[in-house]
This record gives sequence, C-alpha cells and structure tokens, in this order.
Amino acid sequence: MSFLDLENKSILVAGVANKKSVAWHIAKTLEEEGAKVIYSVRSEDRKKSLEKLLAGKTVVVCDVEKEEEVERLKAQVAQHCKVLHGLVHSIAFANYSEGWKPFHETPKKDFLQSIDISCYSLIHLANVFKDLFHQQASVVTVSISTTRMAAENYGYMAPAKAALDSTLCFLAKSFSAFSKVRFNSINPGLLKTSASAGIPGYVDSYLHAEKATLRKKALTTQEAANAAVFLLSECASGINAQGLVLDAGMSINYFDQELIKSTPASS
Repeated sequence: MSFLDLENKSILVAGVANKKSVAWHIAKTLEEEGAKVIYSVRSEDRKKSLEKLLAGKTVVVCDVEKEEEVERLKAQVAQHCKVLHGLVHSIAFANYSEGWKPFHETPKKDFLQSIDISCYSLIHLANVFKDLFHQQASVVTVSISTTRMAAENYGYMAPAKAALDSTLCFLAKSFSAFSKVRFNSINPGLLKTSASAGIPGYVDSYLHAEKATLRKKALTTQEAANAAVFLLSECASGINAQGLVLDAGMSINYFDQELIKSTPASS
C-alpha cells in the first residue's frame, strides 16, 4: 500500500488548462498514485485543445459562471463514481483585456467576475457535491502565498484570493455539521504557468521572487502539486481550514544580503 493510500479513490480535478497548469500536475500525480481522476474543463474548445494531453481520460465540461452547468456536473460525475473522495478547485480568472489599471480604477464588472469564478465557484461546487462526497473527503483549492503583498500588477486577484482563503474556513465549519469533509488550500509563491504569463510584468516579478527564496530557486509547479496531493490524502486528516504556504522561504527573506547589495544606495 502506498503511504498516501489514494489508490482507486475518485477525485474530481477542475481547472486543467494545459500541461503547465497546477491542476494538470496535481491530476498526473494523483494518477501515478493510483487514483481515478475525473477532469472538468471550462469549455468544449478547451476540451478539444486538451484532446492529446487527456486522451483516454474522463473529461466533462463545466463553465462555473453558468449555474446550470455546475448543477449538471454532479450528474455527469456520478455516472463515473458512486462516491467522490476529493475535489481539486484550480479555477481563477482576471480580465486584463483593458490592460493594467491602478487598483482604485478596477472596473466593477471585472472585479465581480473574478470573485464569481475564483471564489464563489468553490462554494457552489461544494454545495452541489455535498451528497456525493465521501464522509471524509478532501477539498483542495489553489490560492497564493500571501494576499497582504500589494503587488501592483496582480491587482484585484489578490482580494479575490483573500476571499477564497476566508471561504475555506466557512465551508469547513458549515460542512462539519454533517460530515468530516476537509477544506484546505495550497498557497504557492510565484509559479511558471501559462495563466501567470498573462499577468502584466509577471516575468520580472518571478525573477525577483526567485532571488528572494532561501534556496535561490523558484518553487516548481510539481512541488505545489505534491502538497495538494498530500492534502487530498488521509495522511492530512488532521489538517482542516488551512492554507499551506509554499514559497521556499521567501516570506522570511526580505533582508537577504544579496538583495540588499543589488539595491542602489540612496544619495
């Protein structure tokens, strides 16, 4: 038996976009551990673009902005498993089509859409699947290492992730009335993903963050995935309503001597 004991466990992974995405690395690792993964993707176009990557796998379509599709998702998943042991929520969206704007100029429609997709979707999915979840199921979402760092180019996604972090606590408490389902998140530092590449100025931020880590090497997507898989397993049974920060020590290394020396002295 594997230490994680995930063999034959049914887990829904929502949010695979491509082979660089966190969701894909989580799903791939789950399958390596013997889990039965059901994939949920945003659209038929996305499903088609993933045909080669997800060949022979169970893939369903669900746009979480459409309530009827979220409701239908449960029925589709129930066709493939009687009990769901885990849910991976790797869904987030920010509309940068108008380019970067100062935070105080954030368009209301864009902010609310981000909250809807990035945060409320977890609440909706949890509620829809509550009767299909195993009594000790594990739900894992993907947040960020800190929502207190006001990175200008990240904009309103940080408040959306802050809402997501708080949502975990309330879902865990709410579900505790009738189950032992756990809700946790992985909170990675900057990653090299396609979604991140769409953030203005992200590459410069990524390179700076890498220098700020204790090991001088950025977090890998696989490292983030490994933590998520651990949280999905019974090995993490004592962890609930928590965010597991993965930043290679960056948050305690602001006064790194190399960073200080690389900053021009004020005149």
